[in-house]
Amino acid sequence: MASRSWKARAAGAWSSGWARKAHLAHAPEYEIFVVFDAENGSATRASEDNAYKAHRPAPEPGLIASLADIKQVLDLASVRWIEQDSCEADDVIATLTASARAQDRDVDIMSVDKDFYQLLADPRVRVLNTMLAESRRHIDGAAVHARFSVTPDQWPDYRALIGDESDNIAGIRGIGPKTAARLLADNRRLENIPHQQLRPTWRAQCDDAVRWREMIRLDRKIDVPEDLLTGQPTVAMPRAAELIEALDLW
Repeated sequence: MASRSWKARAAGAWSSGWARKAHLAHAPEYEIFVVFDAENGSATRASEDNAYKAHRPAPEPGLIASLADIKQVLDLASVRWIEQDSCEADDVIATLTASARAQDRDVDIMSVDKDFYQLLADPRVRVLNTMLAESRRHIDGAAVHARFSVTPDQWPDYRALIGDESDNIAGIRGIGPKTAARLLADNRRLENIPHQQLRPTWRAQCDDAVRWREMIRLDRKIDVPEDLLTGQPTVAMPRAAELIEALDLW
């Protein structure tokens, strides 16, 4: 058991080292804030569609327990974080983004999750995906439109049509990215797609598509504490070795 605990805590320190590198490389003047999914965060959307995220395997043994160590590492690194009961992290991030923008602050969301593309209608909000090539890591609304031929505001409609495998949202059978973009041309929403452009089998799933869209839409008004964001840049994070020493893992 001691070995397993050491591995979990060391992994937390390593994660902070990775975050430190990303912070210095991409956002040295930014306030860093980390958001965790609540254990029951998916319940609301799952009540709308019991297939939602149902395909995801149970967490590996020790993963949930290791979160406490990761949070301790964040505390040691002076990085603020939240796990809001009954909320998915995406909704909390959307809410914090709205709060930061109300304070006239730029926002970068470090994630590989395309659900955040719907927040990019604001040109001062970007997604940072460090898994991409350096020249493509910062994604804004113009990049979304250039790649997918839809606007950020249309993103929930688009994903409702094509589906979202990661969240187990089926989408309408027979509609792929190109067809979805064509159906949503001229900034249409699902309700505005011309009837004659929809096959009978597609029309039969329109109610499902509207329901999926509402599930994909992020809630930007989650009830979170008002003082979560300090408005001050996060100080440079300690090196992983320093955190391991602070956690008494040597």
